[in-house]
Amino acid sequence: MLILIVAYLGGVLTILSPCILPVLPFVFARADRPFRPHGLPMLLGMALAFAAVATLAAVGGSWIVSLNEYGRLAAIAMLALFGVTLLFPGIADRMSRPLVALGLRISGPRSDGRALSVFSPLLLGVGTGLLWAPCAGPILGLILTSAALNGASFGTSLLLLAYAAGACTSLAAALLFGGRLFSAMKRSLHMGEWVRRAAGGAVLLGVGAIALGLDTGLLARLSVGTTSALEQALVERVREPKLPPPQVESSALREEAGFARVSASRETPLARALKVEGHFPSLAGATEWINSAPLTPEALRGKVVLVDFWTYSCINCLRTLPYVRAWAEKYKDAGLVVLGVHAPEFAFEKRPANVRRAVDELGIGFPVALDNDFAIWRGFDNQAWPAFYFIDAEGRIRHRQFGENRYDQAEQVIQQLLAEAGRTRIAAGLVAPLGQGTQAAPGLEPALSGETYLGHERAHGFASPGGIARGRANVYQPASSSLRTNQWSLAGDWTVEAERAVLNSANGRIAYRFQARDVHLVLGPAANCKPVRFRVWVDGKPPLEDHGSDIDAQGHGVIDVQKLYQLVRQQAANGKDRLFEIEFLDAGAQAYAFTFG
Repeated sequence: MLILIVAYLGGVLTILSPCILPVLPFVFARADRPFRPHGLPMLLGMALAFAAVATLAAVGGSWIVSLNEYGRLAAIAMLALFGVTLLFPGIADRMSRPLVALGLRISGPRSDGRALSVFSPLLLGVGTGLLWAPCAGPILGLILTSAALNGASFGTSLLLLAYAAGACTSLAAALLFGGRLFSAMKRSLHMGEWVRRAAGGAVLLGVGAIALGLDTGLLARLSVGTTSALEQALVERVREPKLPPPQVESSALREEAGFARVSASRETPLARALKVEGHFPSLAGATEWINSAPLTPEALRGKVVLVDFWTYSCINCLRTLPYVRAWAEKYKDAGLVVLGVHAPEFAFEKRPANVRRAVDELGIGFPVALDNDFAIWRGFDNQAWPAFYFIDAEGRIRHRQFGENRYDQAEQVIQQLLAEAGRTRIAAGLVAPLGQGTQAAPGLEPALSGETYLGHERAHGFASPGGIARGRANVYQPASSSLRTNQWSLAGDWTVEAERAVLNSANGRIAYRFQARDVHLVLGPAANCKPVRFRVWVDGKPPLEDHGSDIDAQGHGVIDVQKLYQLVRQQAANGKDRLFEIEFLDAGAQAYAFTFG
């Protein structure tokens, strides 16, 4: 949301660009006409033209970068051009003169004295949009260059739309307030020109750093794809501070003390902070239930309920499970009901048999509702995995919590809600389980590599020559030696479908240059359920003591079910990027997404 706001404000301020000011007089010439039949079509034409130019730049830049390293240099040159136009407004002015002339012709009366057609405001907007693109500031330059280096995505399009909306807002204000606004902008032009030049210099410095390889994947981490490294880093930054582990009584002391009596008048640190945030939505949308008959909010009245939205291939969900299981066991006799809502991310997670197997393997004994249609998800207005909703004995949502960590806060909420419900035999202390394998806690330092999807629908950072051949078989050439941080490549005969890459013949490879402690990959066996053997290397060598829980020290493993596999767990991550490679010895392997920790 913050990045979208910055993009929008960048579009608003673009109206102060010196190369845009020459076109504003013929825009203001329409300020005395009705806004709806004249202003709105012009703004629509401007947004369409701007979006078209910017999208072509993003997609085209991404395409040329995928060819080879020279394409990457071409994309960097694109950002340099933005910097030059900012630093030297005269260049941008010369670039825009033909468009200004076109705009003046469109905005003026016809030679025969008759009014222009109803399409003239739309055409004027198109000309303005074409002019706006080369005059855009450093924010747009960074958006387009990030898309060129890491692949255009839905997030890129959203940022471009926000930028265009900001520019349209400026023009709308210009149309509504006319000459007064224009005069004020002319008075501020001198200061705006120096700000613009400073921004241009900063962009050119950034270009130089990138060209020299000093960025260390900075633009890759600014990628706006789903669950990018920037998003991951932001999530890590807003987590609770790293506090000493909570003091937990030994088993002997617990046996001696028995249960602590907690009354409703005894306030935990969160007391009085738990407001009513809504009511327990319906559970009728569940497509199936595991470990329980169908439940309803009415049947759960009088119980404190913890609703956990999760999906079994999500590493963040898996790492919360040790705590959720511990809470379910510790507080079940005090009146807590833990309810898992399994909302699938991938198609294979919709199969009840797969979820049942995962529930069994993960040791989950509490009720699980299969929310294949996301009906319960929508009822809670949920937005993420994992997500916790704490519901009191009266059926009111009193607290919600997203992501990992802050487990002590979550348990204190449970204790407080149980106390409010009149429960007096509440076990004391806070749990401190130790997860194993994929359920182990993440590293102390945030991973600088973010979730990366291998299906073409959400793929970014792909670096194999020629780019992704969507939905058809293609033989990809290896690019592991030239990968930059957070880039990945395929080698061998693959079909890249919307949400996965499927290996058509044996000995295909995936390479990824990562910067994190752990490497996980969501994988599936061949379509006929035949297991697929594979082997992993880190920097060209067997992982040895850095192997994950699903492979041995030499890197050997087998894909026998569709799930998340832990492939690398470094004993002492040093913060440097490393090259991960996996070779599938049999055909049919299905690869969905990388996650890191």
